[in-house]
Amino acid sequence: MMAALEHKIDFIGFVLVTRANPNGDPLNGNQPRTDYDGYGEISDVCLKRKIRNRLQDMGEAILVQSNDRSDDGFTSIRERVEANPSLEKILKMKEKEKGRRQKFADEASKAWIDVRSFGQVFALKKATGIDSVSVGVRGPVSVHPAVSMDPVTITDQQITKSTNGEPGDKKGSDTMGMKHRVDFGLYKFQGSINVQLAEKTGFSEEDAEKIKQALVTLFENDASSARPEGSLSVERLYWIKHPGKTGIASAKIHRSVTAVKRDGVDRPRAYTDYTIDDSALKALPNLNIEIYEEGERR
Repeated sequence: MMAALEHKIDFIGFVLVTRANPNGDPLNGNQPRTDYDGYGEISDVCLKRKIRNRLQDMGEAILVQSNDRSDDGFTSIRERVEANPSLEKILKMKEKEKGRRQKFADEASKAWIDVRSFGQVFALKKATGIDSVSVGVRGPVSVHPAVSMDPVTITDQQITKSTNGEPGDKKGSDTMGMKHRVDFGLYKFQGSINVQLAEKTGFSEEDAEKIKQALVTLFENDASSARPEGSLSVERLYWIKHPGKTGIASAKIHRSVTAVKRDGVDRPRAYTDYTIDDSALKALPNLNIEIYEEGERR
């Protein structure tokens, strides 16, 4: 049996982006996400997708899989749920039968690490021999969007293909396109693991270690045309354990580490143009702080 999580955990990370699109906005022509002040953003949904992918690479069972990474042949949550013998029995119970929702939540949390980590809303329609399901699971792991330390510069590139998508003498419109990238940016992300919610989903100390390893190696096996190999990296990760189930407020922890531009640097172009200031974090009492740089514990 896995050891129960007994200590609140916070984490803070810095992601270096160099000539890549870390998270495209589909409502804005897939340009890199930015706020109204020009600061780059990586959504929490994007970060959790990458954590799931890394956990899947590590051999963990994942409910919310990308179709192009499916390792069980299923392409929907319903198929994955119905293929689980324990959940199949619960699905055949009547919707209003006492204890059905809790049993479903418990078994789903046992089956998939992303459910017991991030939670999940299950909304499955009624089918032959199966009553409908409407169950919400609150997960203990929360992740904030990553935000760049300074406004980012976005470069647009016109691209062309050397062949048509369809037969014909003239080049079709599909041979032209655009690519967008962030020239340089240092992004900060942060999150927490809540012990009380961990107790409800069965999230364990071992699960927390797996989340940590996923964060340290967040961009492994993630290369694409928009994100060439080596263009995104977790330069530094702080893994902070509190002495008990509660502790210092997460907001205070997250504010205690920042990146500041070195003297004389107006427009950062490299990671070395910043200094990571963690003095406020190290001044806080009774914390167990692990620091990882470029994947290695410092």
